[in-house]
Amino acid sequence: MPPLRDLLSMLTLALAIAACAPRSTPPPPPTPLAPRPAGALRVRFASHDADLTRGAPTWLDAAVFRPAGLGPFPAVIALHGCAGPYDRHGELQARDLDWALRLRAEGYLVLLPDSFGPRGVRETCTRHDHPVRPGFERARDAYGALLYLQSLPDVRADRVALLGWSNGGITTLSAIASTSQARPRGLAHDFRVAVAFYPGCARVAERDTYGVVAPLHILIGESDDWTPAAPCRALTERARAAGEPVELVVYPGAFHDFDAPAMTVHVRRGVASTRSGTATLGTNPGARADAVRRVPVILARALR
Repeated sequence: MPPLRDLLSMLTLALAIAACAPRSTPPPPPTPLAPRPAGALRVRFASHDADLTRGAPTWLDAAVFRPAGLGPFPAVIALHGCAGPYDRHGELQARDLDWALRLRAEGYLVLLPDSFGPRGVRETCTRHDHPVRPGFERARDAYGALLYLQSLPDVRADRVALLGWSNGGITTLSAIASTSQARPRGLAHDFRVAVAFYPGCARVAERDTYGVVAPLHILIGESDDWTPAAPCRALTERARAAGEPVELVVYPGAFHDFDAPAMTVHVRRGVASTRSGTATLGTNPGARADAVRRVPVILARALR
């Protein structure tokens, strides 16, 4: 039987969901994630995509990692990459889980939404048809997640960060753009800070201007051949010249997925978004160590 604290957490989340859901189609209450990690919950909430789905929002599943204590807690929404949030065994991707546990230990409530599963998509790394777009559906998912967290009594509504990897990093750039069409009208508190790991910056860099509603930190590898660093440099330089709070860290010799806990550097084939159809992935110990130190500092400055 789960500990009393976990049971109380489930009840609190269930009541919050029930209060926000339409009576005709209530989502199921949160249940323990199985088989692991221990202490995580699975919850369901509505994306802010009703304008894209003609009035019927998409219900999203998410894993929640709640820190010890009574709260209210600052929170982090973490957005998965093109491989989706779960591996072939149905468990959270090693990188996503590693960061969730680290951030929970720092005192943050961490929410990892699944933008793919509820839409019948397993992954988009190998697909050319873009069934779930970072700047459209996924950006609205990010704001649906924000509204959901802000409805919870144990979350500080004005202290929520957005973090994303790769495809989720592109989503982060899109969601916090000052011109984002995904942003709910009348939003009382927007994201406080954003961190984007190795996003594809090319399309955003092509814009004449790029403004943000919260400080943005981009972390990318110099040797990344999937989402190159050069467009992110161009984007950062243009944004900073306009006075926007955008920071860039480029790690020498690092490839895509440099912050994975233990991924051997290798070449992935079947990549839809590169000319060669390949991309190099793998852990870079130095870059990972710096990111593990740097991100908590970024979050603490904005959320504490």
